[in-house]
Amino acid sequence: MTSADLSPEEAARWAHRAGLPLGEDRLAVVAATANHIQAVLSTLRELEFGDTPPAPTFDPRWGARDAAV
Repeated sequence: MTSADLSPEEAARWAHRAGLPLGEDRLAVVAATANHIQAVLSTLRELEFGDTPPAPTFDPRWGARDAAV
């Protein structure tokens, strides 16, 4: 965990600002979930996609050589 992790108190404040009712018993779970999502996004941001063509250019026939097993 980093120092930038969302605390349960901050989760309550952000939920209140968004107009979402959030019970005290859910604050820790919401904060942990938000921190996990942030960690996944941070990992994805580190990936280099410069050589990856957009999905519509993919043709599944490129890899099909023989259907026999």
